[in-house]
Parts: sequence; C-alpha cells; structure tokens
Amino acid sequence: MRKAYLDNLRWVVVVIVAIYHVFYMYNAEGIVGTLGKITDLEVQYYDMYQYIVYPWFMTILFIVSGISSRYALDKSSGSKFIKNRTTKLLVPVTVGLFAFQFIQGYINISFSGVASDPTMPLLGKIIACILSGVGVLWYLQMLWLFSLAIVLVKKIDKDRLWNVCRKTPVWALFLLVLPVYGAGQILNTPKIVVYRFGLYFFAFLLGYFVFSHDEVIEGLKKWFWAFAVVAAGLGVAFCVMYFGQNYADNPVYRTPIYLMYDWFMCMALLGGFARYFDYTNRFTKWMGDRSWGLYIFHYLGISAVALFIAKLGLLPAWACYILSAICGFALAYGLYAVISRIPGYRWAVLGIKKK
Repeated sequence: MRKAYLDNLRWVVVVIVAIYHVFYMYNAEGIVGTLGKITDLEVQYYDMYQYIVYPWFMTILFIVSGISSRYALDKSSGSKFIKNRTTKLLVPVTVGLFAFQFIQGYINISFSGVASDPTMPLLGKIIACILSGVGVLWYLQMLWLFSLAIVLVKKIDKDRLWNVCRKTPVWALFLLVLPVYGAGQILNTPKIVVYRFGLYFFAFLLGYFVFSHDEVIEGLKKWFWAFAVVAAGLGVAFCVMYFGQNYADNPVYRTPIYLMYDWFMCMALLGGFARYFDYTNRFTKWMGDRSWGLYIFHYLGISAVALFIAKLGLLPAWACYILSAICGFALAYGLYAVISRIPGYRWAVLGIKKK
C-alpha cells in the first residue's frame, strides 16, 4: 500500500526545487553556472528563498528515496530491484544524454562560454554538450549508486539493524543531528559541489533503516510542532548569518547551523506531511504522477528563457522571472506528456519501459 504522505511530500519538494531554480538562475550571490543578476537592485532580498530551501530539499528527497527503497525491496528480490532502478535511474543519465539531454547541455555550455569559444574544437564542444546535459540528473546518478549499495547492505544486515531501528525514540531523532553534521563534512566533491556523498548517503540510509518504520513516523507526527519550531528558528538564524554568501559551497554548507537547519527541517517535513497530508485526491494524484517529468525537464524551460530572452535583454527582469517559471513548469509537463507516450524513446529519456 502506497504512503500518500510520501507521494505528496515528493511532488511538493520537486515543485519547490523547480521554483528554486528560477531564483537560482538569476541569483545575485555569485553562484556560478547561471546567467546571474539581471536586475539593477542593489540587494535582491527575494533571493532569500534560495537560502530557505537549499539546505534541505535534496536531503529530504534522499530520505524519501531510502524509505521507498525499503518498501520496494520488501516486494521484490535484490536483482529485480537493481534492474528496475537501473532502467529508472541510470538509463536517463546515460542513454538519455544522447537522446535528449544534450539540448540542456548546449544551453549549459552556452552560459559558460564554451559553446562560443573559437579555440575549442568541434568534437570538444560536442563532448562538453553531452556531458553538461547531466544537469539536475546528478540526483539520479547518486540514487542509482545508493540503490546498488543498499541491496548489499540488506544482504549483510539481514534486517537485524532494521528491526532495532524500529524502536528509535524521538529523543534519538533530535540527537541524530550530530552524525548528520559529521556526514556533512566528508565525501564532498571539491569542484562539482552537489555530489555530497557523505550527507546524502547517510540520509538515504536513515530513510531505509529508521523512517521506513510506521512507529518512528508516529513519533514524528506527535512531535511535529517541536521540530517545526526548532527548524524555523534555525532557518531564520541561517538566513541572517549567511545571506549574500555562497550557500552552495564550502565553507557555508559544512557549517553547524546549515546542517542543523537541514536536519530539523527534514524531521518537520516528514512529521508534518504524515500528520496533515496523508491523503489522496485528484489534484495530488495528478501532481504525483507527473513529479518525475517535472524534475527531469523543469530546468530546460527556465534556462532556455534565460539564455535566449533574459541574456539578450528582450524583456524586463520581472517578466523574465515570470516567463522562466511558466516555461519551466509548462515545458516540463508538456514534454513529459509527449515523451512518456513514445515507446522506446520514453525508455531512453525517462526510464519508462511501459506506459
């Protein structure tokens, strides 16, 4: 039986990620790989949105993925699980780069100046175009690796640790912020900073071992407001302390306040959605069914508007923000509706074997 609150949490976070990328595209904080600031404002205070959501939205997705992996492994063998995850996750970020994502790659290398660099040979540009098509699909890469690892972990554990974690008390969830902080310090790639293997694998493991238990979720539901208040206070403190600095790189993303906010916000989200959003209706089902397509395609519309309209100054800044948001969602839903219906091609781009 599907957990409605997990489905709702997943699609809501994906929507938050899509909106985040609109602000990210035109950020004034020096985050590289984007068009950057297009306004004449001395300070873009609305960039605060990025600081509010960035510390936790990928962590919560990996926690939810860990929970979902546990449920999937309860219903299938390890080999079948790996086969399904390879189709769903690895194919779009390998075959999909050649089948579709090179389009996103071209836009990405255009921002960096590689596409117009006369000193780079054509073959080099083509390779850069394909590799840069990974974009937001880095999440799929990491999740596939974690999926392979969890099958091995399950065989070794034989559910011994998993059964122990069923009894995890709420006070232990508060204290887990300490190992979360430790995980945030290790296995961070130096250049492409989104690959935080320590933090995200630990989050995935916690989802698998701890939060896949209904008993633990019940504790989070009861203590939701405590986690929410702590998370809100830490969020305000983080924004006040670091607004204007690069929140996505060292040293900010390794600071205690960043990782404490990250953790307590994740706990508040799990408890809050389990308590208040554990239901399904036509709207939530529609959004949930299309959240995969929204994640895969949303950045294309946002970045295309930035490159072909905002960069050329064809519209005022406020219109570029609105148009980027509209195109991000509309193009994503449109592409998903079309590509998910094309046999073979949907496998290459979306990892869907059958409709």
